[in-house]
Amino acid sequence: MTKKVIKVLLLGGVCAGCIVGIVLFELYQLPIGCSLLSIAFGVLSPCFAKRIQDLADNSNWKISQRKLQRGNLIDGNTDIRISFSYLYRIKIDGIYLLVKNARGTGKYQPVGGVYRFSDEERTELANLFHVMDDNKMPVDSSSRNDYRLRIKNKYLRSFMKRFDDEAKRERISNVGREFKEELVDKGLVNWSCIQYRYCGRHITNLEFEEHFQIYQIMLFDIVELIPDEEQKNDLRKLLQRGSNDYLYFVNEKEIQSLGIDTDNNKLEETIGDQTKFTLEREEDSLSHEPKSGDTFSVKL
Repeated sequence: MTKKVIKVLLLGGVCAGCIVGIVLFELYQLPIGCSLLSIAFGVLSPCFAKRIQDLADNSNWKISQRKLQRGNLIDGNTDIRISFSYLYRIKIDGIYLLVKNARGTGKYQPVGGVYRFSDEERTELANLFHVMDDNKMPVDSSSRNDYRLRIKNKYLRSFMKRFDDEAKRERISNVGREFKEELVDKGLVNWSCIQYRYCGRHITNLEFEEHFQIYQIMLFDIVELIPDEEQKNDLRKLLQRGSNDYLYFVNEKEIQSLGIDTDNNKLEETIGDQTKFTLEREEDSLSHEPKSGDTFSVKL
């Protein structure tokens, strides 16, 4: 940000100098100097305007959006697909617990899921941003009011701000729903409450998604399960039972390679891309959000 401010101040000073010079040359009737400074001002003023815009781009996804707009790859009416989720880091004895993706991708991923919002919020989102249902994933009773949506690019920044400030939705202080559905309801653990820590957030750049053929931005809030001693023992029992069609226990190296093992000629990805954001080593790269580092207890 400091470099951006310095650039704005320098360009602003030069542009101001050009204006002063143009006025002085006009007063002293020196048309050549006036013309030269007018040309310089005409060249520099658009640069100054862009640098002013850049001050608002305080995150990587905003910078990527700006670059796409300036390159005429997207405009205000371009459809953007969004997917906003929370993911659990569940680690026991150096091993991470993953579950099978419920959407049929065949890959394993962290416990967690897409944030949901209320019926009232759906009405607000329709009125404010004209949001549309995601047309890349089937919408059913389990996904109707979740943050897999499409929105016009011109609304994206306001939409993102509302998500954090005003939206009537699931909050990081109470994200036990998917944990219950994916582990408790399936009989893998018999827990009535859990505790977790909010680690931070990863937001992808705004990029063209080749599989879905649409520009897309994804948000992942990462939480770390803090099991008590009894819960640790339950997780160790699952670990002893080993991986199966639903549960998958992997180490850091396997997650980083997305399940590919060239040494054993295992060349198919079996782990979802988003899983790497839950690694302990990746926590330093997460953005620090309000409530980052806080712990929460929720009933299941």
